[in-house]
Parts: sequence; structure tokens; C-alpha cells
Amino acid sequence: MTRVPAGVYLERLSWIEAERWLAGDPVVVIPLGAAAKEHGPHLPLGNDAIIADWLAGAVHERLPVVVAPLVNASYYPAFTGYPGSISLRAETARDLLVDICRSLAPFGAARFYVLNTGLSTLAPLAAARAALGDALRFDYLNLDDALAGLPANLREQAWGSHADEIETSLMLYIAPEVVDMSRAVDDGADGDGRLSRTRGAGIHSPSGVYGQATLASAAKGEVIARLLLEHVLAQIEALTG
Repeated sequence: MTRVPAGVYLERLSWIEAERWLAGDPVVVIPLGAAAKEHGPHLPLGNDAIIADWLAGAVHERLPVVVAPLVNASYYPAFTGYPGSISLRAETARDLLVDICRSLAPFGAARFYVLNTGLSTLAPLAAARAALGDALRFDYLNLDDALAGLPANLREQAWGSHADEIETSLMLYIAPEVVDMSRAVDDGADGDGRLSRTRGAGIHSPSGVYGQATLASAAKGEVIARLLLEHVLAQIEALTG
């Protein structure tokens, strides 16, 4: 038997259907994931968009939310030294989210949750929450907070946070067809600051990897995916209280 999703995708509704859903004061889920950000030689530029879409789909199946269209660009200054990576100004990233929320709020939506798949995006997200004030409830996924609950023995890498063991494992579980493990590397062990293809100018990573991607596995990714989803569902349900 086909399972009927609990939520809806905004882009698939007519405006008449959207009016009915928004009037019910649902949580509006905003997927936020880069469609053009380097993720080493083994993962696609659209890696974060794939994760955001996967999370949105899993939430849409389980909760009566309205899923807004994917926001596929944001504030990613650490990656602009790698071809194909797109970054917005922090103010633009903030205002993009503020404008989305303010566009939907007059029709009844007062609770928003951003499926955030980045780390540098946290500053614009915090600024967006401050700009929206108390009139609208606004929360978002913080990956560091969510992944703090990983089993102690799952993470084997000695360093990393980008296109690394954790992120690659997640992709091997949710979208293995886009991962090329024959090109996975361990990189970024030297230096501080932003990733850089030039030695001495930051975290030295000719590949764009910061971590040990070769340690990734789909089995680890399944644990990571379940943890992320549980964290997200709990945060969204907290918005409904």
C-alpha cells in the first residue's frame, strides 16, 4: 500500500490550495543546500542540495508541513577558491530567507524551519532570526549540534568537517549513485582558516576535502541519516508546541 505523505510541497500546489494550507498555520520547511559548492573530487557540486532535498522528503512524509522550494545558494566564502563554487554575500543570504518568510506570513504561516546543510550559513540564519523578531518563529538545523549525538566509535577520522568521512558516508547512504569512492582522498590536515589550494594560505587542501573521506561507508551513513532526521523532526515538532 502506498503511504500518503503528511505534508505538501508548496511548488506543487495551486494558489488556492496554498491558501488553505497556509491558513492552517503549518510549519513551513525551507530546504537550504548549495547546488554549486565544491565537495572534493568524489562528490558533486550539488551535494548539499541533495542532502537538503532528502531531508525535506523525509520530513514531508512524516509531518503535516509545507515544504518551500529549495534555496540552492547561500553564504559559502570558504569555497570560492575552487571552480564552480557560488557564494552569496552574508547580507544577501540573510535577506533571502527573511523575504521568503515575510512573503508567506500574511497568509497564516508563522512558523518556519530551515533544513540547513552548511556551517558558514549559521551566521546569516541567526541574523535572519533576529531580523524577523518575535512575530514569527524561526529555527534551523545546526549540523554540529545534530552530529554531537553520533556514537563515539562511528567517527574514525582524526580531523575534518567537509566532504569528509561523515558527509561522504551520508551520501553513500542517501545517494550512492553520485559518489565516486575511487576518487576519495584524505586531505586538509595542514594549516588553519579557510580551505585553500595554496599552501600557507589557510587549510591546505588541493582536493577541496577537509577530512578523511576514504574512511566513509554506507553503514555509517545510515546511522548519520537517522540521527539527522530524528534531530530535525524533534526541532520541527517543538515549533508546533
